[in-house]
Amino acid sequence: MPEGKIVKSIAGFYEVYSGGEVYRCRARGVFRQLGEKPLVGDDVIFDITDTVSVPMEGNVVSIMKRKSVLQRPNVSNVDQALLLFAVRFPDPSFNMLDRFLISVSLKGLPVILCFNKCDLAGEEEISALRRIYCGCGSDLLFISTRQEDSLDELKSVLAGKTTVLAGPSGAGKSSLIRTICPGAMPETGELSARIGRGRNTTRATQIYAVSPDTFLMDTPGFTSIYLQGVAADDLQGYYPEFDRYAPECRFDTCMHYREPGCAVKMAVRDKVIPAERYQNYIDLYAELKERKPVYD
Repeated sequence: MPEGKIVKSIAGFYEVYSGGEVYRCRARGVFRQLGEKPLVGDDVIFDITDTVSVPMEGNVVSIMKRKSVLQRPNVSNVDQALLLFAVRFPDPSFNMLDRFLISVSLKGLPVILCFNKCDLAGEEEISALRRIYCGCGSDLLFISTRQEDSLDELKSVLAGKTTVLAGPSGAGKSSLIRTICPGAMPETGELSARIGRGRNTTRATQIYAVSPDTFLMDTPGFTSIYLQGVAADDLQGYYPEFDRYAPECRFDTCMHYREPGCAVKMAVRDKVIPAERYQNYIDLYAELKERKPVYD
């Protein structure tokens, strides 16, 4: 029986990608008996029951061993995350960008930070972004979906992996999918002229094939600007730029906030740590510190 990957789930049906074709499948009743449910991202074995209908039809027979499972969204076999922001139109919000970075990192995934629309920006703007985020712990890429030659490094990073795509509306996620995924036609939102941001048009998790072994996953609600699952005192762990200097702080419990003798603050003063990143940390730390605990 053929093997494939579940690329979409909707109304009890599973779209399975195999050999360049997509099959509309139901799950065999055995999954209900076992209390299991196929997930988008699952590698599966399926049978083909109808080769005349479009798309062709079949049944998911078994699920192959999963490498990983994420919750909210409930997907499987994700290898890494691609966080996409625009250099301009809309201009990136550094506070939002840090929230996205932390939110994705909480999933335990390696993160690639990719800035799109570089054809609309000057070298000074690109250099500023590189300076601010070169120490954030993620690989940095600068691309334009309108310039094919700028996508070579990105394609190399994606090769052979399933990558979940995240980022704010207007960053060009749908344009990227259409550019590097043959035959993909994701919905696009109209960019608001007033605020320079687009509408989120992703309604269901879907995987697009870049090549037979390379997939890009677009999913709603993968990241949230409301940080969940991180305490104020743990926030500094999401700022790798602090790691070198934190041991030199006067107090072992230094939060790099208002404490005297803070080596991190001195590094910011000396422009070794980008002031933009430190200010984001301070803003988020204050927000988390004031947040009331949630009890089950």
